[in-house]
Amino acid sequence: MAERDRALWATAFYAGLRRSELMALRIADVDLAAGVIQVERAWDAKGREYVETKSRAGRRTVPIPAVLRDSLDEHVLRLGWGEGLLLGRTAGSRSMPRRFRTGPTPRGGGRGWRGIRLHEARHTFASLMIAAGVNSKVLSTVLGHASVAITLDRYDEAVRAQEREAAGLLDAYLARADSTARVSRLGAETEVLS
Repeated sequence: MAERDRALWATAFYAGLRRSELMALRIADVDLAAGVIQVERAWDAKGREYVETKSRAGRRTVPIPAVLRDSLDEHVLRLGWGEGLLLGRTAGSRSMPRRFRTGPTPRGGGRGWRGIRLHEARHTFASLMIAAGVNSKVLSTVLGHASVAITLDRYDEAVRAQEREAAGLLDAYLARADSTARVSRLGAETEVLS
């Protein structure tokens, strides 16, 4: 992968922005100190203009995980400009790849390329968030979905996998809570005996 594209793909995988939002992202929209990205607009490739986000919910604050913060920090330091587009080829250029090429396809005699699209990186982000145990409502807000129902419908399989783990998570939590209570009681009893 080209070095200039690393921040783009990191932002797609670890912030879950839509391609149109990535194309409109400005340096000023990223606050590394606060650890957030402000999504305020999108790029309409057909109309060749900046537009409102896909929905009202699309205007949002997206948290920056540490793995993305490091990548963005390095990217900002490498840029030759202090304002303008964050992920463009220049401060004003919105040119970006449609796919991350991962290797030759198994069919077609190796002439074709298999690739991951930016939108698939968004789905990966959502799946990682669900696997990490992020609440569906919070995920819906971070993704900019108009309702949590959209998130649940779109990522149904990942949510069902998490539901299968729910009883085990509850058991582990209750065991920890019970152990903590027993340790506290034991400490209190030891003080009384002293």
